[in-house]
Amino acid sequence: MLNVFLTVDVEVWCDGWTDLGRRFPEAFQRYVYGKTAVGEFGLRYQTELLQSHGLRGVFFVEPLFSGRFGPEPLAEIVSLLLEQSQEIQLHLHTEWLDEWPLPLLPGPRRKRQFMRDFSREEQQILINEGARRLRQAGAPEVNCFRAGSFGFNSDTLDALAACGIAFDSSYNGTLFGPDSGVAEGVLLTDVHRERGVTEIPMTVYRTGGVRLRHAQLGACSWTELERLLWKAAEAGRSSFVLLWHNFELLSPSKRRADPVVVSRLRRLCSFLDRHRDTFCVRGFHGLGATALPSQPAPLKSSMMHSAWRMAEQVYRRRYA
Repeated sequence: MLNVFLTVDVEVWCDGWTDLGRRFPEAFQRYVYGKTAVGEFGLRYQTELLQSHGLRGVFFVEPLFSGRFGPEPLAEIVSLLLEQSQEIQLHLHTEWLDEWPLPLLPGPRRKRQFMRDFSREEQQILINEGARRLRQAGAPEVNCFRAGSFGFNSDTLDALAACGIAFDSSYNGTLFGPDSGVAEGVLLTDVHRERGVTEIPMTVYRTGGVRLRHAQLGACSWTELERLLWKAAEAGRSSFVLLWHNFELLSPSKRRADPVVVSRLRRLCSFLDRHRDTFCVRGFHGLGATALPSQPAPLKSSMMHSAWRMAEQVYRRRYA
């Protein structure tokens, strides 16, 4: 049976770094709840949809924004997720650090976007602080981490091991993964164990040409996703990791729902609910530390499915 991880990166942004205090209340409502003229399409909608199908997502919650805006908004996010029995894990966007009134780390205050921009010791401090803030907000202990924008390195695994976090899902073969120093010289496509941490990478696939893409709700057509899931199961893969964001069901303006992506999520939930004998939708809590003897080649998407995705993208740019 294929382990399917429905991972959601939960982030709040103010669409810029100026006038944050004024912008934040409206941005929080828009990014977290996804309110539109026809209803909500943010976290509440997504968790209720998952719960209605008996599915558990993994919500990688970014807590460092609370260093600028206080603990209450973070606690609101955590409470919303726990109400629908969803799993909470740790996600860090280090861009927030220089916005804190008091610095967490010594040295000059400047914006550093990626975990890999920090030393191993600094990363350990950041991970401990993020996990502490989630606990204070009411979340259970985390056992998995994802670096913001997948910007991690091998020091991140050392820091996670020192913090007692057993799993990582920061490896993305389309971004920083290949030059992270993790499994150097090998493209990770499935479970890997290194430095005392089990890495469960993003699922990646090759399109009709040679380009490598990662499996993301807003960037794959439904036909593409469905076929990739079946291919992964038929090939005996250990895991399939799909990504979306709390705001991904909205149009780029964040003012309207994107009907194409909403439909994808609804179809995905229905599909996984119907095929429980093949796909085990789960989180990281209770997961055993395993590793594969070798890494399989990336999955492949056909030219037909790639063409359908591009047609959907044209439609979304014009009408969503």
